[in-house]
Amino acid sequence: MKKYQVVGIGNAMVDVLAHADDTFLAEAGVQKGIMQLIDMDRGVELYGRIGPAKEISGGSAANTIAGIALLGGRTAYVGKVKDDQLGAIFAHDLRAQGADYATPLAPKDAPQETGRCIVLVTPDGERSMNTYLGVTEFLSPSDIVEDQMAAAEWIYLEGYRFDGPESHEAFAKAIAACKGAGGRVSLTLSDPFCVERHRDAFRRMIRDDVDLLFANRAEILSMYQTDDLEKALAQAAAEVELVACTESEKGAHILSGGQRWHVPAVPTDIVDATGAGDLFAAGFLWGLTNGHDLPVCGRMGCIAASEVISHIGARPEADLHSLFVQHGVL
Repeated sequence: MKKYQVVGIGNAMVDVLAHADDTFLAEAGVQKGIMQLIDMDRGVELYGRIGPAKEISGGSAANTIAGIALLGGRTAYVGKVKDDQLGAIFAHDLRAQGADYATPLAPKDAPQETGRCIVLVTPDGERSMNTYLGVTEFLSPSDIVEDQMAAAEWIYLEGYRFDGPESHEAFAKAIAACKGAGGRVSLTLSDPFCVERHRDAFRRMIRDDVDLLFANRAEILSMYQTDDLEKALAQAAAEVELVACTESEKGAHILSGGQRWHVPAVPTDIVDATGAGDLFAAGFLWGLTNGHDLPVCGRMGCIAASEVISHIGARPEADLHSLFVQHGVL
């Protein structure tokens, strides 16, 4: 048995969550429903305009790893923070969930700060993310410990992290170490605009290295440059052994070995859609690494996603294991 079921690699962020209406978004120049990269000056300006906010450790893949850890999974995370107040918050929160976290801190005198994402949540539950990456953008191959990657059944790569200058090389090092020791590779596409920025690199990775692809409808359509979901799913399934594509209230599509399953969503009053895909991946990967069949893994993903969108913040507040029992999947 390997030491870790899943090791995640991605952004290390602190989320700043606030409510806002569509008028505020328009006046502040925020594009609704997507992730926009911002610089430090814009982050300070936007933070000054929002109302009361809640600060919670985040980062897409970190949310997934936290979810798996809360379910009792053996996990670790690799993501860069600075030796500052927000960096300490991030590290403490992730370790408190039960995940191993030992990525070297950027020094106190580093010019960039720990990354943060200002998440504006509108009354319809949609989230508009304004992300200052800070030091997490500078994750490098030296931050990847090959023995740790080799100790993982799966590694989980965050598409957002493709925006760093050395991230592609860091991912390549992690993939080689993991696969060289018999492990497997999963990738989440993260965002359609992220796909547009790195489509060619993503396609090469998907074809050559990825065993499990996570995406939502918009991301997979962007990846395969079509407006036809069926065509996109078929192309993905031809390139990857296992595809898990979410479609909001329509649930999820799971494709593997020429078979396909549709998993219905769990009806939920949406408070904040932040983290839905992250927790879907958490439930799915926990199920997969604990020997459950693919439709059950998909169901676990949908249950976990429904929990996280029922409240503010991208980390679970309810006991996911108990929810799985309540819904009859355990």
